[in-house]
Amino acid sequence: MNPIPPALARTIIDLYGTTGVDWVKRLPALIAECSTRWSLRILPPFDNLSYNYVAPASRVDGTEAVLKLGVPNPELVTEIESLYIFDGQGIVQLIDADASIGALLLERLKPGASLLTITDDEQATRIAAQVMRQLWKPAPEKPSFPTIAKWAKGFGRLRKQFDGGTGPFPAHLVNAAERIYAEFIASSAEPVLLHGDLHHENILSAGRQPWLALDPKGVVGEPAYEVGAWLRNPMPQLLSATNPGQTLAHRVDQFAEELGFDRKRIIGWGMAQAVLSAWWSFEDEGRGWEPAIACAELMAKMK
Repeated sequence: MNPIPPALARTIIDLYGTTGVDWVKRLPALIAECSTRWSLRILPPFDNLSYNYVAPASRVDGTEAVLKLGVPNPELVTEIESLYIFDGQGIVQLIDADASIGALLLERLKPGASLLTITDDEQATRIAAQVMRQLWKPAPEKPSFPTIAKWAKGFGRLRKQFDGGTGPFPAHLVNAAERIYAEFIASSAEPVLLHGDLHHENILSAGRQPWLALDPKGVVGEPAYEVGAWLRNPMPQLLSATNPGQTLAHRVDQFAEELGFDRKRIIGWGMAQAVLSAWWSFEDEGRGWEPAIACAELMAKMK
């Protein structure tokens, strides 16, 4: 029986087309190959998978691990390379990997509860800041890592999609986001290797440290860029709060105090990344972009 959950199969096929269909068909063989290669006993996959097949496993010596399989693509390659560079500091340890088949063998984080379980936003933000400080490494020389300037090219695709306009996205936000990326990149601090998607669900409770990150994108940019994903998450909880604008303001103040970043850059990166994230949602799935735009509107009003 094909072990892939139907929802994950649909997502993979929607994203990758015929390549995704082939991958879904080959998944049982890939799981068997990894089981033999790394001497694993692989258990049923975790619930709520998004873009990869992820399952707990145990090794010959009894230690627990996690097998992650995805359609081979550049983003998976940069995840593997960034995990090698981070080397378990503030993040899950990569045990082994094979980018050619999209396979990663990872340390098992236990108890493995996400930061969504911390309902005190100030405490959760403090934990996130502590994880960030451990992660950042000097920008590697490898050209395989994307830069935040490369990510910003998404705005060019947005303009092309809408014949120079902004389509459903508020023009004042897109204009401001483009301007911020240009200004901030030109005045950037020394670049480092960033996680690139550090939000509540990508930080889990662990054993060797209280909290560790996982699922890095691996992007090169100034440290202040890292806070953007945290500011606009989690969804929909953030926007459902009594006063989301106040929550965002408190996070900005906290990051400025704990990480020493300029408030203007925290707010600017947060707003601009929210707009870019909204475009990526539209570009990938044609939907689900509205919450990010709502966050961008809130941050655009901040001083």
